[in-house]
Amino acid sequence: MLELLSSGLVSLWLEMAGVEIKPSDALEALAGQANPGLLLASDPNPTGVNTVQQYLQGLVKSKLVAQNLAESQGVWLQSGPILMANHQGTTPLPAASLTKIATSLVSLKTWGPDHQFETLIGTTGPVVNGVVQGDLVIAGGGDPMFVWEEAIALGNTLNKMGIKQVKGNLLITGNFAMNFQRHPLLAGQMVKQALNHKTWTRPANYIYSIMPKGTPKPEVVITGTIKATPQPPQQALLVRHKSLPLRQLLKEMNVYSNNEMAEMLAESVGGASVVQSTAAYLARVPESEIQLINGSGLGPENRISPRAVCAMLMAIQQQAAAHNLNLADLFPMSGFDHRGTVHSRHMPVGTVMKTGTLRDVSSLAGVMPTRDRGLVWFAILNRGPFVSNYRIEQDKFLQSLVKQLAVAPAVPTAITPHSPANSLPELGATSRNEILYRG
Repeated sequence: MLELLSSGLVSLWLEMAGVEIKPSDALEALAGQANPGLLLASDPNPTGVNTVQQYLQGLVKSKLVAQNLAESQGVWLQSGPILMANHQGTTPLPAASLTKIATSLVSLKTWGPDHQFETLIGTTGPVVNGVVQGDLVIAGGGDPMFVWEEAIALGNTLNKMGIKQVKGNLLITGNFAMNFQRHPLLAGQMVKQALNHKTWTRPANYIYSIMPKGTPKPEVVITGTIKATPQPPQQALLVRHKSLPLRQLLKEMNVYSNNEMAEMLAESVGGASVVQSTAAYLARVPESEIQLINGSGLGPENRISPRAVCAMLMAIQQQAAAHNLNLADLFPMSGFDHRGTVHSRHMPVGTVMKTGTLRDVSSLAGVMPTRDRGLVWFAILNRGPFVSNYRIEQDKFLQSLVKQLAVAPAVPTAITPHSPANSLPELGATSRNEILYRG
C-alpha cells in the first residue's frame, strides 16, 4: 500500500474520477491486492452491475446475441479506483478501431502533442528564371494528413518563390502520402495536379472553394513524369513543410476513425508490436490483454480487453494533462463535435468516446460525466452480425446508466475541450511552409 501511496496512483484516479472519496478509504478497500497498476475496489453500489446485466439480457432477449454467445461480449465500467462492473473485462476481444486508442497513446508519449512531421521539397537542378532545371523532389517524413489544402498551399509557396515550372520529373521518396493514399505514384499524381490549378478536377475544385476567400490558385507546371525513388537524390532544399500539430492530427484521426492515418502513425513509432508493448506498459496492464497486428484495428486479430481499453484512455488523459490538454482535445465529444463517427449517435452530452466497427464487431469506449460518480470510464465490445443494432443498444446503455447516476450539472473541467465547439484544423496554412532556398 505504501508503494501505491507514493506512486500517487490513487490520487490520480480520484482526481480523474471527479468524485469525493478519501484516499484512505479507497486504500482500505484495495488492501490485499497484488499489482499496484491494477488495484481496484469493487463497487458497493449495484447500479453498474445491474445496468450491465440488464444490457446483456436485453441483447439476448432481442436476439441480437444468442444465449451461448453472451460471453463473447465485453464490458468494463470504472470510476477512479472503483470497479463498477465487469463482464469478460480481462479477456482480449476483437476491438476494431478501439485499436486507435493504443496508437494515440503511444504517439502522444513518443512525440508529445506539439510535434509536427516534416515534408521536405527540393530540386536536383538550379532554378533559372522561375524554372526548375531538374527534378522536383518530395521527401515524406510521415505526415499522415497531407491533403489537398496542404498541397495547394505548397504550390502557392513555390509561386511566391518565383517557381512556375519544373523541367524534370516529380520524385516521391520517404514516408509520404497524399489524401491518405500511400502508393507513391498515386500520391504523386495528386500532388502534381494540386500544384497546377489548370489541371484541377472536381475534388480539388471543391476543396479550394472551402478554403479562405482570397487564397491564390497555384500554377507550377511539372513537365516530366512521376517517379518513386527509395533514396532521396542529391538536391537543394526549397521548402520545409510542417504538418498540423500531433494533437490536431490525433483528433482528426479519431473523429473520422481514419485507418490510413493510424497506420502511418503506428509505423512511424515502430509498428504494431511497439504500439502493443508500449501501450500495455503505459496503461499498466498485461501485454496479453493488448494483441495487435496493426495500428488501425482493421482485422479481428486486433484484440484488446475492455479493462485495457479503459486503462489506455486513462493513461492518455494522464499524458495529456502534463501538457495542459485532456482526452476531449484528442477524441470526439458528444454534444461538442458533430462530425465523423459521433454523427447520428445518441450518447449523453459530454461523453468523450471512440467507436470501432468491423463486419461483425461494434465497439465503443470512452468517459462519461455523471453527478454521483464523477467520470465513468467505459468499454463495450460487441461481437455478432447486427452491428447497427449494437450501436443503438450501446447508446441506450449509456443513457440508462447516466439516468441512474444523474446527469452532471456541467461538463467537468477535466474533460472540457480547449478548442471551440466544431472547430476545424487550419489546413492549407502557408505559415507552416518554411522557405529554405535562397538562390
